[in-house]
Amino acid sequence: MEEKIRLIWDFRGPDCEKTAKHYKIHLTEFLHTNNSVYFDFEDEKITEHHHIVYFTVLKSSMKDFRDKLKPNRGEIAS
Repeated sequence: MEEKIRLIWDFRGPDCEKTAKHYKIHLTEFLHTNNSVYFDFEDEKITEHHHIVYFTVLKSSMKDFRDKLKPNRGEIAS
C-alpha cells in the first residue's frame, strides 16, 4: 500500500480558528474543482492561538498538491 502524506496549514493568533475555517472552505473548493483524491480533511484546535487545517494525500500526488497549495509543512500519515 502506498504511503500517505499529511499536508498541514498552520494559523496562529487571536482569530486563528476563524481564519482556518475560512481557508478550509477554499481548500474544499479546490479539491472538488480538481476532482482530487484525498483522505482525512480536517481542521483542529491545537491551542487557543494555534489552529491547523490538514488533509492527507498519496505520496505519489503530494508534490503536485504541495506546489499548488503551499502548505506550511507535511508529515507522514499513519
